[in-house]
Amino acid sequence: MTSKKSILERLDEGVVVGDGGFVFALEKRGYVKAGPWTPEATIEHPEAVRQLHREFLRAGSTVMQAFTFYASDDKLANRGNEASQKLTCAAINEAACELAREVADEGDALVAGGISQTPTYLSGGSKEEVQAQYKQQLDQFVKCGVDFLICEYFEHIEELEWAIEESLKTGMAVCANMCIGPEGDLHNVSVGECGVRMARAGAHVVGLNCHFDPMTTLDAMQLMKDALDEANLKVHLMCQPLAFNTPDVSKQGFIDLPEFPFGELYFFINVKRHFIHILLRVFV
Repeated sequence: MTSKKSILERLDEGVVVGDGGFVFALEKRGYVKAGPWTPEATIEHPEAVRQLHREFLRAGSTVMQAFTFYASDDKLANRGNEASQKLTCAAINEAACELAREVADEGDALVAGGISQTPTYLSGGSKEEVQAQYKQQLDQFVKCGVDFLICEYFEHIEELEWAIEESLKTGMAVCANMCIGPEGDLHNVSVGECGVRMARAGAHVVGLNCHFDPMTTLDAMQLMKDALDEANLKVHLMCQPLAFNTPDVSKQGFIDLPEFPFGELYFFINVKRHFIHILLRVFV
């Protein structure tokens, strides 16, 4: 752990901006395969990952999120990476943490380790089986000394509650967000109820990410904040929208468009950085 101010101390003082969107940014640069969206580049092309972190640091980001998106062992196996021992969850996550820390220490930045939804849950696995996938990643984050955790890209609130529960066992601050919009999760739980359940599960920061554009995401965030206020739950808010417009999308956002994953460029709007992470303080 670093001696820098923690993420919660920084949020108590105001807005925190982090990096992110690595799978798309690096796919466009030729380092990530569209479709699987798994982060083997931390091992195969570390210079590309390091450079992207550094670009975000120079742009003003003060959180370097380790490039561990979708790096659970079941997801890697699901995409055919089990053939090579070097592409295990542990190896990818360790490399990602080292790269993020290297760049974070060039400035006043923190390192976040991230976990995502799992194929084990989507295929009907038990809570114990799903949490075992998280634990493999979380153990690596503890070993590498990340500063806090982000549970991101969850479509079902139940799985996210399991992820939060397992993450809290590390003793670190936990940020949690879902890749849903105003219509709620894929089990028809409202976005407001999802926010309340994240907070009651113990997450210190709750929010939404990366299936909808900024305006749609902010509409959903307002629904979430209203529900949190009504439940008298005081947590920080986190917003990670797409950096392009998402016209004519359905409940799952832009991934349901026929242009996904190869035609997103049609929807770009004039933004200077991909998927800027904005952690918003809740003013009460």
